[in-house]
Amino acid sequence: MASLSAISLSFFPAASVAETLRLTETTLTEVNQALEKGAVTSEQLVKLYLKRIETYEDQGPKINAIISVNPNAIAEAIALDKERQEKGPRGPLHGIPIIVKDNYNTKDIPTTAGSILLNNSLPPDDAFTIKKLRDAGAIIIAKANMSEFAESYGWLGYSSLGGLTLNPYKLTRNPSGSSGGSGAAIASSFALLATGTDTSGSIRGPASVAGIVGIKPTQGLVSRDGIVPLTLSFDSAGPMTNTVRDGAIALGIMAGMDRNDPRTLDSQGKSYQDYTQFLDQDALKGAKIGVVIDFNGGNEEVDALTQQAVSKLKELGAEVVIVDLPTQLENLWPLMEEVTEAEFEPQLDNYLQTLTASVPKSLERLITLALSNTIAQSSNALNPGRIRGAQASVEHTGLADARYLYITQYEFPRVRQVLTSIMESQELDAMIFPTMRCPAGPVYTLEKDRTYECNIDDPYTPGYLANVSGFPGISVPMGSTKEGLPVGLTFFGLAYSEPTLLGFAYAYEQATQFRRSPSSTPPLPGETINY
Repeated sequence: MASLSAISLSFFPAASVAETLRLTETTLTEVNQALEKGAVTSEQLVKLYLKRIETYEDQGPKINAIISVNPNAIAEAIALDKERQEKGPRGPLHGIPIIVKDNYNTKDIPTTAGSILLNNSLPPDDAFTIKKLRDAGAIIIAKANMSEFAESYGWLGYSSLGGLTLNPYKLTRNPSGSSGGSGAAIASSFALLATGTDTSGSIRGPASVAGIVGIKPTQGLVSRDGIVPLTLSFDSAGPMTNTVRDGAIALGIMAGMDRNDPRTLDSQGKSYQDYTQFLDQDALKGAKIGVVIDFNGGNEEVDALTQQAVSKLKELGAEVVIVDLPTQLENLWPLMEEVTEAEFEPQLDNYLQTLTASVPKSLERLITLALSNTIAQSSNALNPGRIRGAQASVEHTGLADARYLYITQYEFPRVRQVLTSIMESQELDAMIFPTMRCPAGPVYTLEKDRTYECNIDDPYTPGYLANVSGFPGISVPMGSTKEGLPVGLTFFGLAYSEPTLLGFAYAYEQATQFRRSPSSTPPLPGETINY
């Protein structure tokens, strides 16, 4: 068996890992060691993950995180196994099964953004990021369900094509949105890595409630070309994984300039192919961390876990200072909503025009189809809120609207300036806050859940800082509620501070080890391999 290349070896710690591969909660380090030693093949891995999907998607808890399965996944694995034997691995994702959110273009698997309106739509080519992942040797075994066209409107985890994804930690709770399928899939060990998109917290929220790591990078670090747009002023793409190290590996492969996404041109000289070089268990020693206090009060358990996280940061050697944000930064949603209304129609129409499939080529035609009896009276009906949001965008005057221009050209730069001023004036290396102010909420079909406590209208307000500013945020597990629901902590920093944030997130993760598998998707026979 060929050895890992010198390049790929740099992604993994020097210490050997135990020679037992357990499919649930395994890591890229462990899987690559097993592949290198011939204890398992990529073909076997794909079959094991597909068995888990079959067992827990269509049977048992019916998590419903997957919207489609790649029929060619096993054949691709066989080919990559042969390549490994003949030439050695391409790198740390060679022959690794991954799951892709269904708004990333895949030329051989339908890309629907969760919508029955785009059923069976095959794009003409792969998204830029998908090509990078495939060139690295990754095997897309499935596409993940998502909130339709990446916005939930209260029906978190629902799409007209894929139905409702459930939270594997409590099946009456939602998986958050819009990357809820990706989060639930990784929590359920359906793959080692999933991709997500984040417009208003849509990677970090699902990561928080799934007890995994979600990276919303600096806007421009990862290309959005070939991803169904929601609001390009905010849209970002990034990885969702079980561990910070796996997220760092994936980010290095996904990052890079793409001339089809001009926003990425700013990242020249600011990205890395190997972000694992910044992972340091002692990274928090001497760091100065700002604790944002504006997001307390949503839920007592979340507040208590946040305080415990602050104590742990101090224990790990960080200096902690209180940050009280200006009132106008506490909830940026009203500004974001106006921008989404302006941008969604023209940007989606541009995307639809790139499709060769026989699908409607405008948002207006999509709405007409959604309101037709054929769909509106079927089991594939759209979320009424999603339709209203689409209608609002069609009715909006668009990108030349004076209010839109004022927000994007004045308000948003001011947000960036204020955040930069806060961090620079206090010499902060990062800021922290709960990823969400409340745990995962009840699924929309449940009228009442007396076990759910949320004392504010919008638990997602912390996440908006990163979307409006374009700055990065990384969510890592910070414990669970008495109901066993995971809660996330966000490390937030200025543009292109991913190396620093990853170091802090890794140090915190290694000191706490909060990640736990959900009981609804336990290991199956044959998933433990000793060698």
